[in-house]
Amino acid sequence: MGMIFSDLQNHWTQECIVQLAEQKVSIAQGLNFSNALLSQSTAGRFAIQPQFDYAQSFSGGLAWVMIGKKWGVIDKTGKLLIQPQYYEHYPFSVSEAAPKEPGLALVTIGGKYRFIDKTGKIVIQQQVDGALPFAEGLAQVRVGKKYGFIDKRGNFVIPAQFDGAGWFSEGLASVAIGSQYGFIDKTGKLVIKPPLGSILPFKEGLAWTGRDGKNGFIDKTGKFTLVDLRFSDAPGNFSQGLARVSVGGKDGFVDKAGKLVIQPRFDGASDFSEGLAMVRIGSKRGFIDKTGKVVIEPQFDWAESFSEGLARVNMGGVYGNGGKSGYIDKTGKFAIALQFDEAASFSEGLAAVKVGNKWGYISKPLK
Repeated sequence: MGMIFSDLQNHWTQECIVQLAEQKVSIAQGLNFSNALLSQSTAGRFAIQPQFDYAQSFSGGLAWVMIGKKWGVIDKTGKLLIQPQYYEHYPFSVSEAAPKEPGLALVTIGGKYRFIDKTGKIVIQQQVDGALPFAEGLAQVRVGKKYGFIDKRGNFVIPAQFDGAGWFSEGLASVAIGSQYGFIDKTGKLVIKPPLGSILPFKEGLAWTGRDGKNGFIDKTGKFTLVDLRFSDAPGNFSQGLARVSVGGKDGFVDKAGKLVIQPRFDGASDFSEGLAMVRIGSKRGFIDKTGKVVIEPQFDWAESFSEGLARVNMGGVYGNGGKSGYIDKTGKFAIALQFDEAASFSEGLAAVKVGNKWGYISKPLK
């Protein structure tokens, strides 16, 4: 049980926080980037000059930056809105209805979990022993060894009664009762009853789980819609109608009818984003379309999913361990040349990049 919900916490952290190594790297001598490759590039413009010891992606118009060993918050002009004072922190929550308006951010103050607004004011100081950021209006919190959910006023809407809990996605959240798992709605009602096995959050109406020796995807009634024991190795959530599955150590994709539309032939793959998915063949990464056609040949030492029309790639070394990062478009051409020591994906029109030992932000080219 502990491992399941520890994994959920880690999964959330990976989605919310861009974990970037703080190593100072220089371009390796002898890298042979072709002139033709680089001549197709245009340099990204610095919207915020490199000046931070670390920087994370924008969410709701705000971004966390590190100065020294503490974190504060800036706006898109680079103005410091919240002075550096925090260690543990999460991005500001945003809603689909108001994606440009920041909600609340989870921080720790003196080892205690608190939620702050965009001015840094503490708006929730409920005494809890653990918490996750807000998702769909509710935040998972832990009191002692039990989990429940609070609203944005800090009131418990679902008492701390479960032995584990995830976060709300598409109106449902995973919970544990003893060693068994199910899903609740926002009233706390158990709508998909235990026992379920390992679980992923709902996405596009389906969630991966297992029951009675079967593994597959269930709908929101708890009915299995796709069941195939071959797909029990490291599944992914549905994204743009397809879900990543692993068969015999190779990755492919299945559609919602259960058809294996892209045969498992890749050594690694990411979820689809903006019509393309990153795939790895050997040690090199490229991109495929939703038919499985390779549209950008595997050639990069590292690559991330497309975001806002561009994908961050690395050549000359695995990310954080040498080489340079840049950004390609969906034809595989460089839109921003290989020039950064580290970089993050674009979010809200800006991307955090590292030059030397300082981080700043660039805007998308050709505005």
